[in-house]
Amino acid sequence: MSNPDVLKKQIEDKRQKMYDAYLNGSNYNYVVKLSQELDDLLNRLNSDWVA
Repeated sequence: MSNPDVLKKQIEDKRQKMYDAYLNGSNYNYVVKLSQELDDLLNRLNSDWVA
């Protein structure tokens, strides 16, 4: 799998983990942490496309 494919898989996994945490009523700070990690992955993918 190429690096963009790996990042896309990590993004989808993190998105699902965040959504599940939200649905299960997890601690707000935990959901925000997952959201920030997802943002980081999305920014990395975007920077690969822009560069």
